[in-house]
Amino acid sequence: MENTFSSKQVSEETGLNIPTLRYYEQIGLIDGVARDENGYRRYSESDIAWFEIIKYFRAMGMPIREMQQFLELHRHENSTTAVRREFMESYRGKVIDQMKELEKTLGKIDHKIELFKNLEALEKRRSD
Repeated sequence: MENTFSSKQVSEETGLNIPTLRYYEQIGLIDGVARDENGYRRYSESDIAWFEIIKYFRAMGMPIREMQQFLELHRHENSTTAVRREFMESYRGKVIDQMKELEKTLGKIDHKIELFKNLEALEKRRSD
């Protein structure tokens, strides 16, 4: 029989707080969490593995809606590895677009910083 773990144990193992574990179950990112005779959740090792995948996706900045789409692909038996790879390639393209936008924003910020430095230098010369 597979080991099962309490919410507290999973929280400690994954670093996710208990309300987050429940939220991910509620929105369907974790399926079929077993319950003991008292109704307490009992997570499996595969549940813990999925929580780690979810954490990885969150660290990548993937929105929950897209995580749900990816996990749906994984759940379907007829979903191929190629379909999941294509999904990730599409997401990669979105991240690259976001990076380009951030680069533009960073350039604007750098320009403003230089502008303020020049104004500070001008103010200092005027006060001397």
